[in-house]
Amino acid sequence: MDRDEENYYGKHGEPRKFDPKFRGPVHNRRCTDIICCVIFIVVILCYIALGVVAWVHGDPRKVIYPTDSYGQFCGQRDTFNENKTILFYFNILKCASPVVLINLQCPTTQLCVSKCPDRFATYTDVQASYRYRPDQWNYFRQFCKPGFNNPRKSVAQVLRDEDCPSMIVPSRPFLKRCFPDFSTKNGVLTVANQTTFKDGRGKTRNVTDLREAANGINIVLDARSVGMKIFEDYAISWYWILIGLFIAMLLSLLFLVLLRFTAGVLFWIFIFGVIGIIGYGIWHCYWEYDHLKGIPGSDLTVYDIGFQTDFKVYLQLRQTWLAFMIILCGVEVIIILMLIFLRNRIRIAIALLKEGSRAIGYIMSTLFYPIVTFLLIAICISYWAVTAVFLATSGEPVYKVMANQTLCKYANLTCDLETFNTTNVTKLCPGAQCTFAFYGGESLYHKYIFIFQLANAFVFLWLVNFAIALGQCTLAGAFASYYWAYRKPADIPLWPLFSSFGRAIRYHTGSLAFGALIIAIVQLIRVILEYLDHKLKGTQNSFTRFLLGCLKCCFWLLEKFLKFVNRNAYIMIAIYGKNFCTSAKEAFYLLMRNVVRVAVLDKVTDFLLFLGKILVAGGVGVLAFFFFTQRIPIFAQEVPMLNYYWVPLLTVIIGSYLVAHGFFSVYAMCVDTLFLCFCEDLERNDGSTAKPYFMSASLHRILGKKKLSPKKA
Repeated sequence: MDRDEENYYGKHGEPRKFDPKFRGPVHNRRCTDIICCVIFIVVILCYIALGVVAWVHGDPRKVIYPTDSYGQFCGQRDTFNENKTILFYFNILKCASPVVLINLQCPTTQLCVSKCPDRFATYTDVQASYRYRPDQWNYFRQFCKPGFNNPRKSVAQVLRDEDCPSMIVPSRPFLKRCFPDFSTKNGVLTVANQTTFKDGRGKTRNVTDLREAANGINIVLDARSVGMKIFEDYAISWYWILIGLFIAMLLSLLFLVLLRFTAGVLFWIFIFGVIGIIGYGIWHCYWEYDHLKGIPGSDLTVYDIGFQTDFKVYLQLRQTWLAFMIILCGVEVIIILMLIFLRNRIRIAIALLKEGSRAIGYIMSTLFYPIVTFLLIAICISYWAVTAVFLATSGEPVYKVMANQTLCKYANLTCDLETFNTTNVTKLCPGAQCTFAFYGGESLYHKYIFIFQLANAFVFLWLVNFAIALGQCTLAGAFASYYWAYRKPADIPLWPLFSSFGRAIRYHTGSLAFGALIIAIVQLIRVILEYLDHKLKGTQNSFTRFLLGCLKCCFWLLEKFLKFVNRNAYIMIAIYGKNFCTSAKEAFYLLMRNVVRVAVLDKVTDFLLFLGKILVAGGVGVLAFFFFTQRIPIFAQEVPMLNYYWVPLLTVIIGSYLVAHGFFSVYAMCVDTLFLCFCEDLERNDGSTAKPYFMSASLHRILGKKKLSPKKA
């Protein structure tokens, strides 16, 4: 017999006398799953080391700042490009998509400039007018390669060596890159009010040649404009948004308090409402069935008319309404039978919901614990994101051959910028350039960056699940202290939430890490499957897609099941202090012995909490709608002038739902904990003086067990 059972039985198996000093969760604990705890701590230390290495080798400027064809940052301090913060593309026509531009994969020379071109010009025209209009050449050459100042060089050689662009067009900076200044005039796409331009190669081209890039860029620019307006709306309405979220918090608290008195009423109103609606549906189906009697064609069967795209045809058949009526009658009978046979379990579920509201009323600090979980998850997300960015920017500049000729065998091969001009590549592929392509490397560290990114994602998932597990175990310990208090609230220990948090961290870090590890492994597999599914979307192999779909579904179900088992295992850990596997096994078998009660309680709880979330979010949303649309006369003068009133409105609605979810998640954990304690109470005790029940009087009356032992001081 282990030490926990000695709380109920003596060392030799004889019943123990009831101890009035018993205060719930076992306090005489030992550390559990020590090996997993050690591994978890080592992994965290390695994770910190990975972050340090990534920060040493990485450079976020590679993401923030554009890079020219020589691998230099535009706008970097103490360099030649310090005052040149914008990236200019020699031949924008080679960049068909703005995505190509942003990813620096455009096969043309890229140069850092201080400002974008503001006029149309070609190298041919500028060279021809150099002698009598040198100012044009001085303006044009700022978009040529640094140090180039030879307007007498032939046009063919300049374009071949890409010393200068063949043309420049009016542009404006976006994402620190020069994009053509597109606009629409009378439904016609223009650049600087022109629909045609010279390409510097002897052709006059239409602006529509840039339509694909223009459309993508205009969408992004429009999105930027909308984003600025949304930011302005947030800047002037944040105060009222916070007030709306505060109202949501008050409503959530009020709903949880009222559940103590209205849980049963709300549930039975809903149930009888469903019965009434189905009853009306049965009557309506019978009325339609009787009304169609004698109408030509109504006695045909569904088989006679076959498949029809117009589903109204089926509604003209008596057989359709007869089938509907039979289905609804079956559903009605099933619901009524379930209510008859499960009435006692439904009463227990409602009593536990009321008891949960009472428990939260005694331990109000639990309502604010989700803030701790939120902060821990926010830290994990921030560390993961920063580390991922530094890992992604850990490479050295990699240069590739960019050739105008598609048949050049050296195209896309890596090259050395310093020795490129001494090779014969330029002879075999005239116009070929050795330009910056991306960041990478050949060192051992660079070869394993993908593995490091995978490890970064895995440890991130592990830490997030650990933070969630810590919160569940902490709350479970606090609410278990309430249930196992013989005299409520007199016997509830002081600071139950902080005591439970301390026990979870001190004794059960390994067990919580073990449970979180299992979930993290399944989630990582799901991430890999999603990645493979994304990569194989274009494949025509239907069997592969079917297999991936099945695997994704199976692992989704597995994750849901494991989360359910883990949640209840954490409750058992909080109560008895055993290791993860033992707690999971005991929780699972305990739930299986009460599987009907579990199902009923789960559905009743889900319904009432979902109803609460909808009421809170909907109520605050309606109030916010009337406020931001100036339909409340008292506050009409206080409403800020907004570009889009739906911006703060949606923020308030979504935020209210999340606030309600945070509060109700505590309530759900409370009900689950009380239910497991209730099941344990029934199996461990019999209501006698030696082994009295710890359940509330209302639960005891519902069970119809022996009379409760008097609770003496």
